[in-house]
This record gives sequence, C-alpha cells and structure tokens, in this order.
Amino acid sequence: MNLTIRNIAEMAGVSPSTVSKVMNNYSGVSEETKKKVLDVIKEHEYQPRFTARTLATKKSKLIGLIYAGKINVDFTHPFFNEVITHFKTAIGKLGYDIIMFSDEGFDYDGGSYLARCRYYHVEGCLIIAGDEVEEAVEELVKSEIPCVGIDIELDGPRSSYVMTDNVNLSRKVVQSLYSNGIRDIGFIGRERNSAVARNRKKGFVETMQQLGMEINEKWMQYGDYYEESGYRAMKKMLETKPYPKAVFATSDLMAFGAIRAVREAGLRVPEDIRIIGCDDIDACRYSSPKLSTVRQYKDRLGQLAANILNDLINKNVEIKPAFIDCELVLRES
Repeated sequence: MNLTIRNIAEMAGVSPSTVSKVMNNYSGVSEETKKKVLDVIKEHEYQPRFTARTLATKKSKLIGLIYAGKINVDFTHPFFNEVITHFKTAIGKLGYDIIMFSDEGFDYDGGSYLARCRYYHVEGCLIIAGDEVEEAVEELVKSEIPCVGIDIELDGPRSSYVMTDNVNLSRKVVQSLYSNGIRDIGFIGRERNSAVARNRKKGFVETMQQLGMEINEKWMQYGDYYEESGYRAMKKMLETKPYPKAVFATSDLMAFGAIRAVREAGLRVPEDIRIIGCDDIDACRYSSPKLSTVRQYKDRLGQLAANILNDLINKNVEIKPAFIDCELVLRES
C-alpha cells in the first residue's frame, strides 16, 4: 500500500497539516501528538515522495554537479575526484544530496542547465572547471540559482568560487629551485587559457624575472594536465641542448609523463633533470622516484565550496572568491 499524508493522519487521529508539521519539524505540535504521528510513520516505514516533500517545504535539498565545458576533467582526473569526495562529505553533513547533470543534449530543454535545475528544484550548483565553457553554464551562473565554482571564475549575482592561490604556487617552486642553486628551469603548463593555467604561468614568469633568471622559450611547453601531454612536452625540450636542470610540470600526471621522456632519452631523474609536479595526488608517494610536488589542500577546497554554497542558498549574502594556500612537498624527484 502506497501511503499518503492523509492516510498517516487518519491512523494517528490528527489532521494532514499536523502530519506535515511533524515531518518538517515545525513548532506548535505537542510532544504527545508528535509521538503518535512518528509511531505511525515508523510502523509503516513511510517515506514521503520527493515531489510532496519539495512542495511542502519549498526545499529539495538537491545540489547540482556540473563538469563545465566541452573539454572537461569528468571522472578521470584524480585531483578533482578527491575534491568532489570532500565536497560530497561536507555537503551531505549539511543535509543535501547531489544530482549530476550530463553535458550531453537534454531533449526537451535544448541543453539548458538552468531549465534542468528548475525542473528538479535544485537549490544550488557546484561547477567544476573546464575548457570551452558552454553558454548554458553562463546562463545558469547569471540566474537566481546559487553557484560555486572550483578552479573556474564565476561572477553571477549569487555565485562565488574557490581555488588555490596559483600565482603563489608557482612562486614557491621557482624560489625553492633557486635556493638550491638551480637557474635553468623549464615549465610545462596548460595549453588552454583558464584562470588556473594563466596564474600558474604568471607566477612562474614573474618569479623567474624577479630573481634574474632567463626564460628559455624552448623550455616553455604545454599540455592538457594528463600524462601523455607531459611526455610530449618533455620530448620537445630534449630535442636540442642544453637541457634544463629542472622542470616544473603544473600537474602530477604531466610530471609522470615528463619523467618517462627523460628516461627514454637516457637521462636520470633527479641526477640530470629534476622534476616537480603539482596537486599531490596519491600516486606521487608510490612512483619511482617519489614525485616532488605542490600539495593543494583538496579537503579544504571541497569543504570550503560546500559551506560557501550552503550560505549562498540560505543567507542573503555576497561571498567573495576564496583563495587557499599550498605546500611544496619535496621527495625524491
């Protein structure tokens, strides 16, 4: 039997509105009445329908998850997987569930994220960085629905974003190498001009210039944050001598690809070329050699995004972008 609130009310000897008040923890109901209603609900294992709960409370407790852009990290990048895991835990403790939206066509709304959010009564959205961001994302960010971005700049009326301080991230790498007597430094960045890629390159270039080190354009190569692109970028650096004494790859996966290219060239890491990655994914501690990297605090990124989104949903506040510090982790490479 599919019970309704009216059935529960009849069994408990109260009105349907009283059942609704008890289910939504409203005041004005005596403890005795509340116990009668809850006993019936427990005995019959009643679960309110999603649509009924949403209509009653005007809250769905649903958060939309969107991987932005025609080119995006999706499920395959370990850094974002860890950030999303921490976000999921934090937003779950605040009482929300997550619904993930596909970036494929949506038959009855022309691919509009905003239409989908309204259809499911989504209360807010988390948007993950991508390239060639769709107009549908821009439409959503400009709407009344609260949005928080991770590694993507959002400027809507009810939006904010969180990311690592990427200028300082690169600065720490260059300063550390300089302090260890290394002046010939290569760079493997992101070929797309996102805020993250732009600021990591800016931090690298500015710090090199500040410390009086020459920037060799042949040692400035670009990839897509994945291993194969790091391999190709490193091979280009090795096509002509002299080689750099160290290379900063702006993702750990690209750093792994760079190490493979160095070894194929008959060179050694770190004896001939030092390699530093970025993100501190789990694989860094188990690679050979163990990868030196810049640790981004994935837990803080996820937790901060969850709490900012919750405040945007529940409070009439404007929250400025949040930038998180990072830590240089020196291992064997």
